[in-house]
Amino acid sequence: MTPSITAVGFSLSQKQSEMVESKLKRIAYADDLIVDLLMKIKQDKAYVFDTTVNFKWGTQAHVTGEDFDFGAALNKMMDVLDNKIKKEKDKVQKK
Repeated sequence: MTPSITAVGFSLSQKQSEMVESKLKRIAYADDLIVDLLMKIKQDKAYVFDTTVNFKWGTQAHVTGEDFDFGAALNKMMDVLDNKIKKEKDKVQKK
């Protein structure tokens, strides 16, 4: 998996970068299933995490998480992403 993390409208602090990297370890079980992960983090009034995941079998998944707190927005997005990866993995294993 090749993660690409982009901040839009602000600069990621070292602490925020480390938080994102540590949360991505949560989906490490799917490293061999994912080609790349494209994450855009936008900050207006709230933090918005827009993430697109490209799977090896050609499927693409798009998930988002939004909150006024950076960590909470990241956790919301990771919860949805983790569930999406598990569903896609199950679909492929059933075929």
